[in-house]
Amino acid sequence: MPENTPAPTASAEAINALLPQTQCTRCGYDDCRAYAQAVAVGDAAINRCPPGGAEGIARLASLTGQAAAALDPSCGTETERTVVWIDEAWCIGCTLCILACPMDCIVGANKRMHTVVEPDCTGCELCLPVCPVDCIQVESATPSRTGWQAWSPAQASAAKQRYDARQARQQRLSASHAEALAAKAQHKLAHLAELTKANSPAELDRKRSIIEAALARARQRRAPT
Repeated sequence: MPENTPAPTASAEAINALLPQTQCTRCGYDDCRAYAQAVAVGDAAINRCPPGGAEGIARLASLTGQAAAALDPSCGTETERTVVWIDEAWCIGCTLCILACPMDCIVGANKRMHTVVEPDCTGCELCLPVCPVDCIQVESATPSRTGWQAWSPAQASAAKQRYDARQARQQRLSASHAEALAAKAQHKLAHLAELTKANSPAELDRKRSIIEAALARARQRRAPT
């Protein structure tokens, strides 16, 4: 528990409901839910969310009973809400930004021009460092407002729904991929005896170990989280 952080007084669900749901990771956690969980158990302070800003800290202070404090500078600074756009003349269609976007708001195909669905962009900027040609630009979405004031509950709720939908889809894809790998590994094991004629016992043991390790990884991926 960080120094001077009181015992938790609110649930992770209630704390997460007050976060702007940008999923930007600037707080030092994988997503808003992970940060909310850390705050709930007393492992993180309430002043680590730059998108929420001073107003967000005040809301969390009211909920948790912790004293409001200035935004932790190690997490960044409070700024106006932003969105990104892609300079299509320079986009090479690498798809790295699509993979990095937690909101699924970048559309395009491999070696094809990409574009940002601006209303769905939270300005998390996770796409910026992965772009190999620096063709992603940042612009203000709220030129006259800053911090939490730029994030309505409706916007945060919509962003959370998009993020949750993406996470659920990725879990389904991962499970499907693990099933396919497991089926291939099982097939290999079933026919391992046929390989005895062409391989030494030591080589067969090596191949069996590789297949069994693949099966173990597949089982781990399929296990519920």
